[in-house]
Amino acid sequence: MTDTLIIVQARTSSSRLPNKVLLPILGKPMLSHQLARLAKVKTPHKLIVATSTLTSDNPIAALCKQLDISCFRGSLDDVLERYYQAALTNNSDGKVKNIVRITGDCPLIDSHIVDRVIRLFLLSQVDYCSNCEPATLPDGLDVEVFSFEALKKSNFLAKKPSEREHVTSFIHNNPDSFKRINYRHTPDLSYYRWTVDEPEDFDLINKIYQSLYQKKTNFTLTDIFELLQQQPELTKINQQFIRNEGLIKSLMKDEELGYE
Repeated sequence: MTDTLIIVQARTSSSRLPNKVLLPILGKPMLSHQLARLAKVKTPHKLIVATSTLTSDNPIAALCKQLDISCFRGSLDDVLERYYQAALTNNSDGKVKNIVRITGDCPLIDSHIVDRVIRLFLLSQVDYCSNCEPATLPDGLDVEVFSFEALKKSNFLAKKPSEREHVTSFIHNNPDSFKRINYRHTPDLSYYRWTVDEPEDFDLINKIYQSLYQKKTNFTLTDIFELLQQQPELTKINQQFIRNEGLIKSLMKDEELGYE
């Protein structure tokens, strides 16, 4: 059993773009493409999907069975608890030490970047490492790595609704309790948006796959960047949306409920 567990959170009940993880790209569900890209990660790992117990997420479980990928099913809204239980379920022998968090709306995830963030985490001997604090890569290439113990501590102590919904928010909110480090990329490409939350996002992703996939199934950040340099009009498709809109809404709900 490897000590690194990659957990991809996925659901079909997205409010802005329902069923987005199963939308077809070149005849395959978007999530299928993302899992294939994550399978290229070289760091020894186990790859699983964590979805909810809602019947609406049965197609995700069915897809995982078809792809021979483990699927854990837990709480829809308490995603932190879902992650913790997914990790526990896949840690019966106690060997899992490191958790990699990936969201299921990132079909351009780059396995090379995932490996680099994991490597930095391991070399730095920290509790948490990401490429998001601050972000220097496109939205949609986010990678977070944290220890099993950090996940366990977060699940036990996190109280705010935003901390239950957004898995690593408790770690971000308590910098004195966790050793952290950030992976920085040069040049800064954080102005690109390659995640899928809106129909326009999916339109862009579709066009990128149509341009690159047939020539190179595991196309990289560099390949996408070169394409967008050649066709700058593509970037305009979804440039009106802001990063982390879901988290911002969750923080506003915290305030409404009286959390500071």
